[in-house]
Amino acid sequence: MPPVFADPAAPSRALHVVSADGLADFLAAQPATLRAWLTGSGFEAGLGEMRLLPGPDGVAAAVAGLGSPQTRARQRFGLAKAVTGLPAGNWHLEGALSAEQRSEAALAWLLSSYRFDRYRPRKSSAETALLKAPAGIDTTRLLAMAEGEFLTRDLINTPAADLGPAELEDAFLTLAARFGAATKVVRGDDLLAQNFPMIHAVGRASPRGPRLLEMNWGSTGPHLTLVGKGVCFDTGGLNIKPSNGMLLMKKDMGGAATVMGLAHMIMQLGLPIRLRVLVAAVENVISGNALKPKDILTSRKGLTVEVNDTDAEGRLVLGDALALANETPTDAIISMATLTGAARVAVGPDLAPYYTDDAVMAQALEAGAAAGFDPVWRMPFHTPYEHIIEPGIADLDNAPGWGFAGSVTAALFLRRFADHPRYMHFDIYGHSPADLPARPKGGVGQGARAILSGLPAMLGF
Repeated sequence: MPPVFADPAAPSRALHVVSADGLADFLAAQPATLRAWLTGSGFEAGLGEMRLLPGPDGVAAAVAGLGSPQTRARQRFGLAKAVTGLPAGNWHLEGALSAEQRSEAALAWLLSSYRFDRYRPRKSSAETALLKAPAGIDTTRLLAMAEGEFLTRDLINTPAADLGPAELEDAFLTLAARFGAATKVVRGDDLLAQNFPMIHAVGRASPRGPRLLEMNWGSTGPHLTLVGKGVCFDTGGLNIKPSNGMLLMKKDMGGAATVMGLAHMIMQLGLPIRLRVLVAAVENVISGNALKPKDILTSRKGLTVEVNDTDAEGRLVLGDALALANETPTDAIISMATLTGAARVAVGPDLAPYYTDDAVMAQALEAGAAAGFDPVWRMPFHTPYEHIIEPGIADLDNAPGWGFAGSVTAALFLRRFADHPRYMHFDIYGHSPADLPARPKGGVGQGARAILSGLPAMLGF
């Protein structure tokens, strides 16, 4: 079900939102019976804590805790914990909430409605609790954010058996058709003929052939290029992963899923830009013609790459796509990929680490992260580490085995191919390892809302 707000003209019940330090005043204003009920139930207005309030005909209203500033800082979308316990029907927020808190609550409510039920449909079609849009928020923007996020989650959550390169292509073309974007697809051996040798080399072992997907949308305004890693499943190739290392590899196309979700947001909102989206869609598996360790590839850019680990394939397919991105004048290039375990070690699963040399882009993104409730963390393009990715036998090494700064050296590798002063790279996780408020366990977008919110300052529109 797509994210929706309740009909503004329909009757609704109140969800009173009360902070921990405002609880005493709230209780004092309630009838004695409700005050006794809340006190007796132990309600302390903790973040996301909820109590239903009885009335003559059943549930008349509800109260949810906003916690303290300290607890809110410890958990994004904490108020969303209250939403799952509400009876179906229409609700509206009441309480002294700032504009930022109203926007966060509304977005959290929308994101909480997500269900991945392709393989286990809901047992009933019962209605859910819907929120009337709070006053003063940009509902169009929030709905676009949520719908784009739902697309990203659906793609990441779908198993590789049902989402290979061809199915990712179908989803890509469906998205483009919805918004009237022009498309181009290069498949299989045509990748060699059209000079995408690294994409071909990574994906050629699979019977589900590799491909490069492209869409172009918009006719005026600054130009933005998004590039996504679309490795639909990653066995590691001949440097095969252990079994537990493959368990989440259906999400290795999370970069592609996230740029597609972001593209959806941009096009849904009709932003005054020209958008180009490139996705390298492959499956990294094993057969007789699989890419081998110590093979040397000549990339689209002309740089030679020594393959020291076939499990470091994402940077190879992105290399060709980034080289293509820079062949057409563009104001900025942003790539997104589930690229390295080193990034997870550095910042964990909830932060989206990013790299850029452009201070204006970084400042715009940080502001956008706050506005989009989408945390990011800047990492360094540390140029003194460049020699680490230079093996001597070729221009570049895809996996130097240095043992340090794995995310940084991967980002430096990609920067060689982007070769653009306004380049930004995200090394995301794309997965929530546990059920969190507004983010159920499974696929999740990272960085897209931050980019969306930062784009006006990044591109000057």
